[in-house]
Amino acid sequence: MKLLNFYIIIFLVLLQSSVQAKSALIIVDMQNCFINGDDPIIHSLPVEGGEEIVEGINSIQDKFDLVVATKDWHTADHISFASQHEGKNVYEKVLLDGGIEQTLWPEHCVQNTPGADFVKGLDVSKIDKTILKGNDSHIDSYSGFFDNARLGKTELDGYLKMNNVTEIYVVGLAADFCVKFTSLDGADLNYKTYFIKDLTKAVFPDQIEQSTYKVLKSRGVKIISSEEI
Repeated sequence: MKLLNFYIIIFLVLLQSSVQAKSALIIVDMQNCFINGDDPIIHSLPVEGGEEIVEGINSIQDKFDLVVATKDWHTADHISFASQHEGKNVYEKVLLDGGIEQTLWPEHCVQNTPGADFVKGLDVSKIDKTILKGNDSHIDSYSGFFDNARLGKTELDGYLKMNNVTEIYVVGLAADFCVKFTSLDGADLNYKTYFIKDLTKAVFPDQIEQSTYKVLKSRGVKIISSEEI
């Protein structure tokens, strides 16, 4: 009987391990504001080449147990907008209350506007959950997990844990901001985290090695190509 109980325990442990070993694709901020287009209001903060990664993202979605997408979801008066800081220009940096450094951006991804919609061609039929971030007007949220002060948390971590996800693969826009910080927070939350290099584009590509890749590697994030999945 003791031997039988031992084998039952071993079986349950192995069963639990297999259940928990799930993977998720995190598609970060593939929204109209971040790709090139004719309308400067809708495409207000384009990342060069952003539209080029849509097909590649679509092609890998079936390889994961879950597909989750994040969206910037800003209020019209969001603190990250240069227009909310008199005398300041886009890409300048300011210190917010609490000493948080904020890069100032053009108005982008305002809630319920065309700029906040997913980009044309992105296969949304396989997206299991959309996580909204940056919807507090007083603090930005680069990461899909936390705001920039790490005082507020999105639904993402809870949703992944509820679905027994242990590995995340991160793609989208932009490599050196929201994809970077989503990956870093994923690693900090003990997910085995992969940054898929060829399925993301950077705001400042000439600085990407130092600003992003070096930091990711130092925190245990694996940088891979989509062919390695």
